[in-house]
Amino acid sequence: MYYGDIEGTGFVSYDRRFGQLYAGHVRIERLWSGGRWCEGPAWFAAGRYLVWSDIPNNRMMRLVEPSHEVSVFRERSNNSNGNTVDNQGRLVTCEHLTRRVTLTHWDGRVIVLADRYQGKRLNSPNDVVVKSDGSIWFTDPTYGVDGDYEGDKQAPEVGGCYVYRLDARTRDVTAVVTDMVRPNGLAFSPDESLLYVVDTGATHQQDGPRHIRRFKVSADGATLSGGEVFAESTSGLFDGFRVDTEGRLWTSAGDGVHVYDADGTLLGKFLIPEMVANVTFGGTKRNRLYICGTTSIYSLFTLAKGSTRG
Repeated sequence: MYYGDIEGTGFVSYDRRFGQLYAGHVRIERLWSGGRWCEGPAWFAAGRYLVWSDIPNNRMMRLVEPSHEVSVFRERSNNSNGNTVDNQGRLVTCEHLTRRVTLTHWDGRVIVLADRYQGKRLNSPNDVVVKSDGSIWFTDPTYGVDGDYEGDKQAPEVGGCYVYRLDARTRDVTAVVTDMVRPNGLAFSPDESLLYVVDTGATHQQDGPRHIRRFKVSADGATLSGGEVFAESTSGLFDGFRVDTEGRLWTSAGDGVHVYDADGTLLGKFLIPEMVANVTFGGTKRNRLYICGTTSIYSLFTLAKGSTRG
């Protein structure tokens, strides 16, 4: 085990392949603190900045490289949670308060992409990813309507917590996974043949799921099959995660960031002194891992590169 400069950080290896993912002299850095529940990091390469949600504070924040200057990106963000960047470099956001998925154009206009399924209001869209064909895939648990801390306490209408696909051409919303308790983070493999989805059902069911499932994407790119368990969390719950160019999963957990090989082997952990909610790769080479701790933003330069699809 190697400990960095910040108390409570560390590197824990379970497989020799883990040592190939970072240089021996690297440190975990705390770049900012002052949030209540930091989530949904998204990297904008054109502007060299990171955007993330501070859900209970109802705002989105921005950190600019290389100065690390932090400012408010959007006040009254509708308790935004997950964010991603679409294929044209625009911001896609999941909003708890308004129970919708939105697109922010370059000029600042915000349009609604999805807020209903079969005529019923969505629960509280949580995390989102964009496929190369422009389709938008998002999860819809009830965390934003369960209470007033991350949204407004309201009654769910759909009757379940699903994973959805929004068609880029027709704007039709289709439920592609309907057998999860609380679907959460999601990401595609680099070749988009697989979709990984977290189920954090343990928050609502005793001995409920705390795992990542793996689905096969059909040849038409619109439906899924399979859904076997890929990994079980060994600390708290998985939440948001990203995939690197070699198909490894870098996932949040109760004690930090866990890294899994594409074959399902837990390679190692990067320990963080706060519960981690989500991560993303950024930087000019997409080799800088940005980490959303509960109240803080951390980063780590790696020897891996983030996939544009995960």
